Amino acid sequence: MRIVVTRPLPFGGLHLLNGHELVQHQFSAGGPDEEQLIDIARGADALITLLSDPVTDRVLCACPRIKVVAQYAVGYDNIDLAAARARGVVVTNTPGVLTEATADMAFALLLAAARNVVPADRYVRAGAFSRWEADLMLGADLSGSIIGIVGLGRIGAAVARRAIGFGMRVCYHNRSPANLSVERQLGAQLVSMDTLLETSDVVSLHCSLNASSRRLIGREALARMKPSSILVNTARGAVVDEGALVDALRNRTIRAAGLDVFEHEPSVHPGLLDLDNVVLAPHLGSATNATRSRMAQMCAEAVQAVFSGARNIPYRVA
Repeated sequence: MRIVVTRPLPFGGLHLLNGHELVQHQFSAGGPDEEQLIDIARGADALITLLSDPVTDRVLCACPRIKVVAQYAVGYDNIDLAAARARGVVVTNTPGVLTEATADMAFALLLAAARNVVPADRYVRAGAFSRWEADLMLGADLSGSIIGIVGLGRIGAAVARRAIGFGMRVCYHNRSPANLSVERQLGAQLVSMDTLLETSDVVSLHCSLNASSRRLIGREALARMKPSSILVNTARGAVVDEGALVDALRNRTIRAAGLDVFEHEPSVHPGLLDLDNVVLAPHLGSATNATRSRMAQMCAEAVQAVFSGARNIPYRVA
């Protein structure tokens, strides 16, 4: 069988596919567009993809041999699930494995934004640190503050557990209430989105990207937030209107932000690059050796299951 991987995955996790023809591609800038994806996937029996790969109906139509698309990520909004189902193509993802790593990254961004870690690092490297000052780069206290979790799923709950360790109180907003035992464990209160925005000192985004969440955090939402609040996004870039966020940060409508994902990734709104009150990371949520290796292994397990004709395909979403 021919298996096409849209980027090199050098973590050893694909060893389960030894014996098949495995082709890993590298692109000079960004990921493939539709034409490039068709070009490399034509003749493939399986496709291992990343979040930016446009697995559209057109791509699947042009590559009729594909039996499975294994997404090297939790999210899969880049894949046309309806088209995949119509063509009998199995779609899988990598759930659960990156929960703790992504929650760590969300908290790293929060701490960096709250305590001015990036500007402080630049300040010291520039030789500007001449003496201790009582009012130098004063940050925000987390203990006793409220964190609002938008999407209390696996990752949102993991962030909430970390917040509790820092003495924070937790509220959350979901389309439906979380499991009662999870609420009790976290002491988390379900609130409306408006209440979350208006009362939270930190707003941390962990929702999936869909029609209702796209640009959920826009000008109106940002205007509802406290001037002292911090926004953290490790979910999907398009949940935030980056233009509106630039204005909010520039005008101090909110205090700061920490972003691991971007609206038009890998492009970043140029206004964000000029601001000191935003911490930017290149989508590092799952970036640990163990996590990335396990993600590759999960993709390989799914592909192998499809090839072997297994009745139950692991990590299947369509």
